[in-house]
Amino acid sequence: MKKSFAVIGLGRFGGSICRTLTEEGIEVLAIDKNEERVNEYSMIASHAAVGDTTDEAVLKSLGIRNFDHVIVAIGDDIQSSILTTLILKELGVPNITVKAQNDYHEKVLRKIGADQVVHPERDMGRRIANNLASNNVLDYLELSDDHSIVEIVANGKIAGHTIMDLDIRKKYGLNIVAIKRGEELIVSPQAKETLRVNDVLVVIGSDVDIDRFGKKAMA
Repeated sequence: MKKSFAVIGLGRFGGSICRTLTEEGIEVLAIDKNEERVNEYSMIASHAAVGDTTDEAVLKSLGIRNFDHVIVAIGDDIQSSILTTLILKELGVPNITVKAQNDYHEKVLRKIGADQVVHPERDMGRRIANNLASNNVLDYLELSDDHSIVEIVANGKIAGHTIMDLDIRKKYGLNIVAIKRGEELIVSPQAKETLRVNDVLVVIGSDVDIDRFGKKAMA
């Protein structure tokens, strides 16, 4: 069952996340104080609403606590970002990701309970959205504009197969550089290594190939 998301703040960063999640077929509620932006995203997101998210009543009226994950992508208004995050936490939203303007902002956000803090100048909205949308992806490390190292949790679809059986290098152009299995770390695993459920695969390759592998082999 796919997770549901709400994106608060529809600037360049929040808009990028909103578009990408929607492209993945995920339910998204887009929220902003700016009516023009909301009108734009009403044609993109599942739902769109104008609202001041520093008002607890507004968030309650939008049913925000029913969403699995809320992304706070408010622009330069640090106070609104902090107040919104605080209210979301108090309402019991299970996962809250917040855009930080600087290191001080990040410290405050972490103290009030933000689950994940991102810096858009260091993390592209599209990359973050793909990460959030997947139940299998644990972490991304960007190597260049189009290549990354990613940690992916093996699911039942690929568990029980050897690396040779899956032929990931030939089919997807990816290399498994390590496998984390509990406390054990298998570096440069052999082709005959059989994957197990919950193995963490450390994979390197192009972002396009990683995305293709996630959609075809892990879905």
